[in-house]
Amino acid sequence: MKKNIFLSALFLFPISQEIVAQDHSTHSNSNLGAEQIFGLLEMPFLAIALTFSFLTATRLRGGKFGSGMTLLAWGFVVMALGHLHMQIAHIFDYNIFKNIFGDTIGNYIWFIALILTWGLSALGFYKIYKASKI
Repeated sequence: MKKNIFLSALFLFPISQEIVAQDHSTHSNSNLGAEQIFGLLEMPFLAIALTFSFLTATRLRGGKFGSGMTLLAWGFVVMALGHLHMQIAHIFDYNIFKNIFGDTIGNYIWFIALILTWGLSALGFYKIYKASKI
């Protein structure tokens, strides 16, 4: 029964996002609050992922698996900060990077953050992959 509820929620969430996107595209202000709520809902899940990624890395106590998981955890930190930045830009129309560093450097910093997120994650997975081959 619990599995069916989870699967239903898994399929309904993208549908609800599509409905919000359609309403927003027709300039309807009635669902603007719902769109912001959907965006903010990701924050607790990012916090949970961060918490458990560092708990897992700590439990593995170093080594190849632990160092790989630590890299993944730091990649999640950069990703969470990027998502927080996106929500602030979306809700408050305030782009932190561009307002502090200007358009050009702000875009470069955002690009570096993306590269850092995926680079740390890829390196972490690579270390875990190499350790699992032994």
